[in-house]
Amino acid sequence: MSDLEHPPRILFLYGSLRKRSYSRLLAEEAARIITDMGAEVKFFDPCDLPLRGQVEESHPKVQELRELSQWSEGQVWSSPEMHGNVTGILKNQIDWIPLNIGSVRPTQGKTLAVMQVSGGSQSFNAVNTLRLLGRWMRMFTIPNQSSVAKAYQEFNEDGTMKDSPYRDRVIDVMEELYKFTLLLRDKVDYLTDRHSERKAKTTNNK
Repeated sequence: MSDLEHPPRILFLYGSLRKRSYSRLLAEEAARIITDMGAEVKFFDPCDLPLRGQVEESHPKVQELRELSQWSEGQVWSSPEMHGNVTGILKNQIDWIPLNIGSVRPTQGKTLAVMQVSGGSQSFNAVNTLRLLGRWMRMFTIPNQSSVAKAYQEFNEDGTMKDSPYRDRVIDVMEELYKFTLLLRDKVDYLTDRHSERKAKTTNNK
């Protein structure tokens, strides 16, 4: 199977360790949706991931996260909004993914969808921060996004999402991510080829 024939590879990151984590439930619902569209999905479990700088980069959980990031062609970041922003759990995962590992850039050119859950009224603080982080990580963040207010009301006991405009938006987001990932994946090298980096390589080779 060629690089252009396999299903889009989507990595999901979520930002809570709670047993009934609504950011994880939202990610799982989105994963079911995009899998039905034809994507291959994987999750990273942030439990036992040390704080950035607490251990060496050779730590198994760090290596697992970085390998999953390199495997993926697109990612979905789902965070609760806590104190008006993303949680440290999600930020710590992103912090462990470097801009480059030697000649490999684990996130550059990959697509990204951002989602958040709130305990109260709808807010967009977390997704706005995730967009900023996605830009810093040199990812193509899709225009659509999901923000689920009063998330405790939006999920069934089995963890599936109730039929609602919020779920409709999640479908829209996953459909858009799927399409953008297919459209961009054979053009990533061209789109991420930068003058400044070519110039630096030329200078270093002299």
